[in-house]
Amino acid sequence: MSSTELPGVHVSAAVVPPGRAVRVAEGEELHSVALPGLTLNIRSRPPQQAGPEPALYVHGLGGSSQNWSALMELLQDVVDGEAVDLPGFGDSPPPDDGNYSVTGHARAVIRLLDAGERGPVHLFGNSLGGAVATRVAAVRPDLVRTLTLISPALPEIRVQWPAVPTALLALPGAATLFSRMTKDWTAEERTRGVMALCYGDPARVSEAGFRDAVAEMERRLELPYFWDAMTRSARGIVDAYTLGGQHGLWRQAERVLAPTQLVYGGRDQLVSYRMARRASAAFRDSRLLTLPDAGHVAMMEYPEAVAQAFRELLDERGRS
Repeated sequence: MSSTELPGVHVSAAVVPPGRAVRVAEGEELHSVALPGLTLNIRSRPPQQAGPEPALYVHGLGGSSQNWSALMELLQDVVDGEAVDLPGFGDSPPPDDGNYSVTGHARAVIRLLDAGERGPVHLFGNSLGGAVATRVAAVRPDLVRTLTLISPALPEIRVQWPAVPTALLALPGAATLFSRMTKDWTAEERTRGVMALCYGDPARVSEAGFRDAVAEMERRLELPYFWDAMTRSARGIVDAYTLGGQHGLWRQAERVLAPTQLVYGGRDQLVSYRMARRASAAFRDSRLLTLPDAGHVAMMEYPEAVAQAFRELLDERGRS
């Protein structure tokens, strides 16, 4: 049993019953990629013209490829974008080996890029996806053209209080206890709670956006592996925070060669705004965008600002 696995039998892809369909925005396409022991759902937005370089977007804990829809649309004129549902999230079934560690997720991304021969890509990551993207860029620099990290989940000595429940979810039995305690919560209540935690200002979410988020929450709660994927991935983050030496995420950040755009929100309750300075020092070729009113998911709250920062990164890369 790996350090991220829980006692008992996990739900494998082979026994997952079909659920309700995921939402697909106008102009987006969905397809799946089958790899040995792993199937990944991919959300793509075909570029407006032929020839742009490929991009891959990696979501955070509890998220999905839908988290990138707004940014993908804004950047479809400059990149050929795909967003992956990490194993056990979105519409991707659990991995056969039950490995939800940061390394396991990074390995899934690497296998996806190798299989599709799309690398090197412009790699985007948010939260857990930021930690995954950092590891990918460090161990496989040949796969990454540029790196854009939005509130990446890199180790903090002083974790913010709102992030503590996520860490506690990694404890044995915590997910079962929490699911029992919240069994009477409606999907609307759960969604409002998530938005209050992740957004700098939840009022920025449109009524239509809220309805879509509620529908996605209802869909996820029907999945038999929902809590298993959440718990094991949360434990994977905790494990990654405790790793030292060459496998430590900060050490790997120092090894990243790709030009890196960092994005931090001043109202982020999960990844501290103060980590922006340390990240800027760790990534050798970095530039920083700070959004004082943004929370943990700046690409959803302020997609125009994030898109502009990426365009400037492309321009700077082109001039060099």
